[in-house]
Parts: sequence; C-alpha cells; structure tokens
Amino acid sequence: MTSAVAATATTSRPLHLPAAIRSPPSPPLLARAGGRRRRAVLRCAAVSELTPAVSAAYGALLVGGGAFAYARSGSKGSIYGGLSGSALMGIAYYLMQSPETKALGDAVGFGSAFLFASVFGIRLYNTRKLVPSGLLLVLSLGALGVFFSAYLQDKM
Repeated sequence: MTSAVAATATTSRPLHLPAAIRSPPSPPLLARAGGRRRRAVLRCAAVSELTPAVSAAYGALLVGGGAFAYARSGSKGSIYGGLSGSALMGIAYYLMQSPETKALGDAVGFGSAFLFASVFGIRLYNTRKLVPSGLLLVLSLGALGVFFSAYLQDKM
C-alpha cells in the first residue's frame, strides 16, 4: 500500500449525505429464539399511514355486520351498534386527514375499538360462540393495536 492510500484508510471519516439522499433508517431488529434476529415487517410510520384505511374498513364491517344481524334476527341493538360504530369510525377517519388532528383521530379510533372489543369480549364470554363474537373481537383487537401504535407514533 502506498503512503497516500494508507493515510486515507486510517483517517476515514463517516460520510455525511444530504437529507434528500439518505436512506430511511432500517427497521429495528427483533430477537428470536435461537439467537437469530429478524427485521420488523411494519415500522411505526407505516402503521400510522394505514390508520385511515383501517378506520374506514372497520367502520364498514361494523355497519355491515349490524345490518346483517338486523336482517337475520331483527335485532335493533345490532343495527344501532353498527351505525354508532360506523359513525365513530367516520369521525376518526375525518380527523385523521389533517396533521393537526391526526392524534385526536387516532384516540377516537382507539376508544371506539376498545369499546367494541369490550362489548364483543363480553358477548363471547356469555355465549361461548366464536361466530360472530369471537371474530369481531379479533378484528376489534387488531384495530385497537393499529390505533394504539399510530397514536404513539403521532405523539412522538
């Protein structure tokens, strides 16, 4: 090695790139059994971007399920629950459209998903039927996790 190459090799400095050229930070490594590590599939920023779609889909499922239960058994409670859940998800969706109110929309979505998870959990406990209470409990818990993650991301 020549002395010029040796001098640059020993005094290497980290390369500082402009923000527009830098790649996004790599997702965090998650520990696995056996010492191997894997990359997280969804980063918090990706979850935060999914919340309006989750809100719209969850609201549509609630109103659809309420309408189905009303048509099948004439349950007015189901249609009112579906309509109120859909209205809450619509409000959450609307609030998530603006960066200033996104955290409030996440909180409304979280609160309503928590409410419906509680209702479906109680119904599952009382009836011991997986359909529809168990399925809706799983969907509610999934929406709850998405809203919670997005809320934490928006508050940071």
